[in-house]
Amino acid sequence: MAASSDPWIKEYNEAVKIADDINGMISERISLPASGPETQRHASAIRRKITILGTRLDGLQSLLSRPTGKPLTEKEMNRRKDMVANFRSKANQMASAFNMSNFANRDSLLGPETKADAMSRTVGLDNSGLVGLQRQIMKEQDEGLEKLEETVISTKHIALAVNEELDLHTRLIDDLDQHVDVTDSRLRRVQKNLAILNKRTKGGCSCLCMLLAVIGIVILVVAIYLLIKYL
Repeated sequence: MAASSDPWIKEYNEAVKIADDINGMISERISLPASGPETQRHASAIRRKITILGTRLDGLQSLLSRPTGKPLTEKEMNRRKDMVANFRSKANQMASAFNMSNFANRDSLLGPETKADAMSRTVGLDNSGLVGLQRQIMKEQDEGLEKLEETVISTKHIALAVNEELDLHTRLIDDLDQHVDVTDSRLRRVQKNLAILNKRTKGGCSCLCMLLAVIGIVILVVAIYLLIKYL
């Protein structure tokens, strides 16, 4: 490999350190709770590291397209291209592992840009420019996360409102069932009272008829007696 004063080598070594940091941080996530502020901060830090690593790899690719200093032989150029390709493959694997834990991979971290668009942003940038680009990408990430958080909070509020509405409907249905039961009980009592009254009414009518019949017979007997007496 070329001397350590080579800008490309320095940039490559920095990318290796970042990749090692990401691997260590992903391993640390196992000991963290499934959710919570600490877990969210840790996940945000991993996202930032992955973004920085992707920018570094784009920078390495850009440096190969515009080499500085001593010209590289074709063999060395191909070797460095292979190193970048292999490194990018490992970076994608780390991003995929991160995505399996319900986080976005590098493509979504960088937004809707294509790989070619992302690389084109690094063309002509020095180390200071790359740092500025990294900060811009991280700012875009933070804005996207803020919008996502607002959406999640809004969805949570809607879910709570729907839940309260369902609880209200459930209470109304329970009250309606209770009123129906009370009304049914009262109706049964009224029907029972009507049956008793009807029975009593029938009994009273029979006694009245018998009394009227007796009175009629007595009157008839008296009339016959008077007729016999005075005739």
